[in-house]
Amino acid sequence: MSTPQPALAQAARYRHPFAGWPGRALQRLLGCAHLTAARRALTRVLPVPALISDVREVVYLSWWVDVRHAPPPPPGHRLFVHDGCTPYTILTYRHGHFGPALAGPLRGLFPSPLQSNWRWYVVPDDAAAGPSTPRVLFDRNVIDSVVHAVGARLWSDAMQPHLAARFEHAVDADGGHTVIEPGQGSAPALQAQVRPTEGLAAAWAAGAFTDAAQAMTFLACQEAAFAVAPDGRLALTHIDLPIALADVQPLRLQGPVSCPHLAAMGVDLADAFCFRVPQVPFRVVSERLL
Repeated sequence: MSTPQPALAQAARYRHPFAGWPGRALQRLLGCAHLTAARRALTRVLPVPALISDVREVVYLSWWVDVRHAPPPPPGHRLFVHDGCTPYTILTYRHGHFGPALAGPLRGLFPSPLQSNWRWYVVPDDAAAGPSTPRVLFDRNVIDSVVHAVGARLWSDAMQPHLAARFEHAVDADGGHTVIEPGQGSAPALQAQVRPTEGLAAAWAAGAFTDAAQAMTFLACQEAAFAVAPDGRLALTHIDLPIALADVQPLRLQGPVSCPHLAAMGVDLADAFCFRVPQVPFRVVSERLL
């Protein structure tokens, strides 16, 4: 099946954040086409198991981006567009003992890495003209654990995370900050601070959505995500992320934001739609290669 262009496949390729032979060895391992083919053959017989995480410190930072900078959508889908722009979200959080559902109570022994998902939004071609439940199209994924980065890349096509050289994410009811530094690696860079505010930014949602609450629902409540693997194959994963509007805390940016990836697209980084979800159970239900 055709994919949303080679740009996303190129962006998915792994480059280690630190110099030296361990990073070079990892790059060769994770880029091995024979290993990928063997894993895909295995997962046709033994599907990727359901994964569970009790995620917390969940922060959504969203901007409008000129649609000319967006990749073509997956077949049968279109980008959600308003006045020539499409939403782009950086979603950052801390996992809560991320591991297979089959582990049961032993999942408490699994670590809780930081993760950041950078994504576009697509809707089916036959969806109504207004906002509907979208699927996301991953642009970048970042994690702070080399074990999780390697494990995800070896076992999944839908999740191909990049390892950050430095990753900080500390956000609570009083605000906080996120820092992602790539070092010499392939992770994108981000520095942002947030603080509480009185209400969701209605101006950001004006025109595209009936109100800010509908915008939040659109940006946060998905059931599936597309990703392009480094060899260009398209994968689809189904997820369960039951976020309740009552749990959302409105945020605003505090001080300047640094994000070269978005700045290169001409985005006004100060004009962001921000909110926090203190905690939510997250489940990866299934994954398949298209």
